[in-house]
Amino acid sequence: MEQANDRPTSPLRQIDWITIGLFLALIILGWFSVCGASYEFGEPLGDFFSFSSRAGKQLIWIGCALVIGFVITMLDDKLFDTFAYVLYAAFMLLLLVTPFLATDIKGSYSWIKLGSLSIQPAEFAKGATALALSKFMGHYGYNISNTRTFAITLGIILLPMALIIMQKETGSALIYTAFFLVLYREGMNGSFLFAGFAAVIYFVIGLKFQDTLVDGTYTSVSEFAVLLLIWIFTTVIALLYSDNRHQDYKAVAYGAGAILLSYLFSRYVIPFETGYALLAVIAGEVVYMIIKALTLKRLRYAYVALFAVVSTIFFFSTDYVMNDVLEPHQQQRVRVLLGMEQDLNGAGYNVNQSKIAIGSGGLTGKGFLNGTQTKLKYVPEQDTDFIFCTVGEEKGFIGCAVVLVLYLTLILRLIYLSERQSFAFGRIFGYSVLCILLFHVFINIGMVIGLTPVIGIPLPFFSYGGSSLWGFTILLFVFLRIDAARKK
Repeated sequence: MEQANDRPTSPLRQIDWITIGLFLALIILGWFSVCGASYEFGEPLGDFFSFSSRAGKQLIWIGCALVIGFVITMLDDKLFDTFAYVLYAAFMLLLLVTPFLATDIKGSYSWIKLGSLSIQPAEFAKGATALALSKFMGHYGYNISNTRTFAITLGIILLPMALIIMQKETGSALIYTAFFLVLYREGMNGSFLFAGFAAVIYFVIGLKFQDTLVDGTYTSVSEFAVLLLIWIFTTVIALLYSDNRHQDYKAVAYGAGAILLSYLFSRYVIPFETGYALLAVIAGEVVYMIIKALTLKRLRYAYVALFAVVSTIFFFSTDYVMNDVLEPHQQQRVRVLLGMEQDLNGAGYNVNQSKIAIGSGGLTGKGFLNGTQTKLKYVPEQDTDFIFCTVGEEKGFIGCAVVLVLYLTLILRLIYLSERQSFAFGRIFGYSVLCILLFHVFINIGMVIGLTPVIGIPLPFFSYGGSSLWGFTILLFVFLRIDAARKK
């Protein structure tokens, strides 16, 4: 006869209720923020519960999200591993056909209409990508250092990014870069993250100072500074890998001397394009690294040479990316963010009004439904992408701090849950969920206060709309269901 303690335990008893409590707190505060952002002076408060209002519709999305969360909790946890690749393939196919089915919404073809309901497949594809990545990286014998394995891993991440870019939805595509943090947790070489960090520096400096010349030369500050940084970064990496530092220090001294002499000659003798001298020094270092790679049979020196070459190509392609790849409105937003233009009535209008709204809230805020900036509709998209400004205006610094602490607590809780998983599948999926959440929170709040570009991504559990709320609910509850079965 079966013992009572051998009976299957209900998932509801094993689920992490602390995380669910944080989830409920965020969606409740989010609903009040949608109420505040969509309310107009003179409207009856009862309209908040009318399904024709934005607040009423958000209640429907919240109710559906709770049902979705419950259903996922009651599913067999093995389903997520079993159907990971099937779901990934299905959503990649959906992303592929989306531009042909979607209508044009502000230049984006990412929303599919189903009667009166519009959904954005990119929001749900994040979960499918996380499952496929977790299944592939979690299989026995996986080694991220293997070139073929690593290439497939990158393909799983880059495919949805490419398909979403086809929909003219650059902001949603950038979210998938959050998966690279997951790869780093699973053993990816930190040089990849450093390369990404360097690329951002090259891009920013390359754009911001391209019209300013270095004194006494015909070289722009951007070209001189970026090429100098490429040489410095390459030199430092080479020295870290060095087998003969005495010889390498001599090479560094020759390079530094050539750069200094070219600058002094241009400044005090005959002005010329010192960028050519920097390119020559970088080329010399690349040749030196290749020779060491061949003679010593050390592949790492070839990687250092490749870093220098790719960095140089990336820098000289910056202008092309800015003018020919980015859309005109995206170009304008980048220029405003970098301080190259003000444009307070154009591309910088949203951010400027958002900062005014947050600043006007002071320490404790103006109170629920009393925010003038939001009630008078000065802030565009104030109940979706810019919903955080409503929190700042109505609840002030204290309200903003409470929301940020809730997000921080949720992220720390997800780290704890991820680290206690018995299998790599659960750990990788958990880190995928928290990295996506972290990326959304950082970029959304950053763009609202003017620290990051305006790329139009929602604030998790706060922004108005069903696709975002359901997408994050599915991500969170799938992980909670996996965590509930971790001891099986």
